[in-house]
Amino acid sequence: MNSQIIDTIKQYSTIIIHRHVRPDPDAYGSQLGLKYLLEQNYPNKRILAAGTHDYTMDFLDFPDTVEDQDFEGALVIVTDTANTERVDDQRYKTGDKLIKIDHHPNDDAYGDIVSVDTTASSASELVYDLYTYGREHEDWNMSAKAARLLYAGIIGDTGRFLFPSTTQKTFSVAGELIKYDFDRNALHNGMYEMDRKLLHLQGYMYQNFKMDENGAAYVKITKDILTEFDVTATDTSLLVGSLGNVKNIKAWVILIEEDREIRVRLRSKGPVINELAKEFGGGGHPLASGATAYSWQEADRVIDRLKEICATAN
Repeated sequence: MNSQIIDTIKQYSTIIIHRHVRPDPDAYGSQLGLKYLLEQNYPNKRILAAGTHDYTMDFLDFPDTVEDQDFEGALVIVTDTANTERVDDQRYKTGDKLIKIDHHPNDDAYGDIVSVDTTASSASELVYDLYTYGREHEDWNMSAKAARLLYAGIIGDTGRFLFPSTTQKTFSVAGELIKYDFDRNALHNGMYEMDRKLLHLQGYMYQNFKMDENGAAYVKITKDILTEFDVTATDTSLLVGSLGNVKNIKAWVILIEEDREIRVRLRSKGPVINELAKEFGGGGHPLASGATAYSWQEADRVIDRLKEICATAN
């Protein structure tokens, strides 16, 4: 598959790379890491990264401004995005050919070329796999700029190598990436340091979450709570894993109220929760998923279903 992807890349002078909405480090890492990898090895090609910038990713990098005419005759690559409705910038459909590179379950097998490996820790790890094939067969080189982004994507999606998705191969890839000249301490600080107001909200979450006897937990963060702590719904992405520190917890959902919807952020230490996310129009990994509810009544149904899943889990 990597051979087919590289052969296709070689055929196009303009390549536009997309990722998912509400981006995390792996979304930026795989998208922009691939951009700089291709720029390094095909300096005569025009490589663009599409999508709306998320300020929480300022420490990583920034996407490009992409015009409608840029898509004419262009190759489009979408990384780290399981479903078409989650692709940031729906103009991805207007390119000449489409490649999907992802590590989520391939329920929506869009694209002319589909490279999906659910055993990979991250989409960034798959981009590194593409690099190793290119290095062996096309004399590809890697820049420190690309290495930094791919490393960020890997540690982001593995929770600093704590999640079950981390494999021996993941450690090996990370070991190769840290050989490049970038400031790991600064990168880690950018990913995990939090403003005091976010830490105060985290304290609120610890004081107010509910957990049943089967280890199903939840916390509701209303618009009033966001206002009280002077944080945005986007800011709360840094707090999704917080309840994972609670003893005996199996799975949890954090519900964040916005103007017209409620973000549903699901995490688990064992029970599979991506099928639950799909029930509410979302998706993701077996142990880390997201969805959307459109009322607190619907959000309560998510909680009830999570309780059922934990009750039947071993």
